[in-house]
Amino acid sequence: MNRALTVDDLLFAGIALASGLLAAFALRLLLRWLGRHADRTRWSGDDVIVHALRAVVPWAAVVGGVAGAAAVLPLTRTVQHTTNQVLTVLLIFVATVSAARVVAGLVRTVTQSRSGVAGSATIFVNITRILVLAIGFLVVLQTLGISIAPLLTALGVGGLAVALALQDTLANLFAGIHILASKTVQPGDYIKLSSGEEGYVEDINWRQTTIRNLSNNLVVLPNGQLAQANMTNFMRPEEQLTILVQVGVAYDSDLEHVERVTNEVIAETMTEVEGAVPDHEPIIRFHTFGDSRIGFTVVLGVGEFSDQYRVKHEFIKRLHRRYRAEGIRIPAPARTVALQQASAGIPQQRTGAIEPSGLSPARLD
Repeated sequence: MNRALTVDDLLFAGIALASGLLAAFALRLLLRWLGRHADRTRWSGDDVIVHALRAVVPWAAVVGGVAGAAAVLPLTRTVQHTTNQVLTVLLIFVATVSAARVVAGLVRTVTQSRSGVAGSATIFVNITRILVLAIGFLVVLQTLGISIAPLLTALGVGGLAVALALQDTLANLFAGIHILASKTVQPGDYIKLSSGEEGYVEDINWRQTTIRNLSNNLVVLPNGQLAQANMTNFMRPEEQLTILVQVGVAYDSDLEHVERVTNEVIAETMTEVEGAVPDHEPIIRFHTFGDSRIGFTVVLGVGEFSDQYRVKHEFIKRLHRRYRAEGIRIPAPARTVALQQASAGIPQQRTGAIEPSGLSPARLD
């Protein structure tokens, strides 16, 4: 100590420390008030920023109060220097963690702001968080007087060895970045791979892609496998899609009447069923003279991939009920079976309707 410690020194140090604590309390109340106002806005980025400031600003006030108290006290130069370094490192650490939260939160907000996105692409969130923490660590080393040049050189040489040892992991990492950057697949898209896996993309992280199928199970694929697979994305270039329903009517049907009734059922289904596209134009195309029916295709519009099951279900029920009311027959396949009697050698013919399984409803003896 350069001089003896006095009561005035302790009084001024206590005032500085108390001022720092009082400022931290006041700033915390102010940020809480700002947080309530941020909740009312449509943009979620201000919530992320206020939440991060609530972690760093009060601590900065406390550190400032401690630094003021240390400056008032008659400390030696060595102790004063060590105290300033410790407080600086503490402030840099808190600021780095808060900055990592802000950047990662903003990236997550951007990924979730896209229409149709259910989850967040954590690969970008994790990369940005690691980069900010690494920069903060290097700043701390530079503040402590430690040269970072040899460390960067060692990291470069060691990084080459690590890259050779983690080829598959790095391949999946860059494959995930390529998938997201090219926008061929985004979280929330419904995809189907040539290998048979299909479902909604839940997340794309640094190593793997998580897909939730319609049975609510998760399918985990390495990013490299996803990048190399033949894939159909049912959400791009737009979510709305058309589905085909095959229908057949008897040969004695009035096709104009069939077309008119079917158009009315399509319009009713598109208007009343959830997931259908109300402004979809009814489309009917006759295409086949079949063995027992005239076949045609009905084109329906749905909002997104999973809506097709509900819309098709309701359309078939309504169409069947309307056809019965209008007297329009949907014939079952029929066949003629010739039976040879062993006693007289006289062939007999019997005709029966074929069930969907391919068997006659009545046993032919």
